[in-house]
Amino acid sequence: MIISLLKETGAMLDGHFLLSSGCHSDIYFQCARLLQYPDKARSVIAPIAERIRADIDSGILSIDAVVGPAIGGITAAYEMGRQLGVRAFWTERDDCGAMALRRGFEIDVGQNVLIMEDVVTTAKSSLETARVLESLGAKVTALACIVDRRSGERARPLPFHAFYAAVRIEAVNWNAEECPLCGKGLPLAKPGSRKQGKV
Repeated sequence: MIISLLKETGAMLDGHFLLSSGCHSDIYFQCARLLQYPDKARSVIAPIAERIRADIDSGILSIDAVVGPAIGGITAAYEMGRQLGVRAFWTERDDCGAMALRRGFEIDVGQNVLIMEDVVTTAKSSLETARVLESLGAKVTALACIVDRRSGERARPLPFHAFYAAVRIEAVNWNAEECPLCGKGLPLAKPGSRKQGKV
């Protein structure tokens, strides 16, 4: 169901893409296209929320707040927070490009946080967000996402107590110098939120 929703909303794209991680790929997930529909956002996040609630009920997990790395994690975090009945907010990059907690958002020492992403490729944004929250005294207890697109080395275990994904799709990611699509001379697109367009 989730893959069909991604395709139906144009959130799963084929082509030659530059990911925010710096890798190249022939598939790109623009989950904002799916998350613009509240009913579809609810339906793709509901299965993850159910698993998280089950782990909370069994004492495996504790969640006081959901935090999403901007921009992709903002809507996903909000919907997850709504379904779990907890506060939801986000981190974003400051003027120097470092992930930070801004806009007056605060986290209390000892609070348990779930980081919510739209897509996880290398988990770089999630790890940066975790460092920010932990430096403020929070406990990052879990990571969740709509699409887990890690492959190869990137699929190694993540340093979180728990990891939840609505769907896992084995997507090939290449370093720029090894990309076969570059070798074919195919135009490279960067459709993400940072400096979109042709590269």
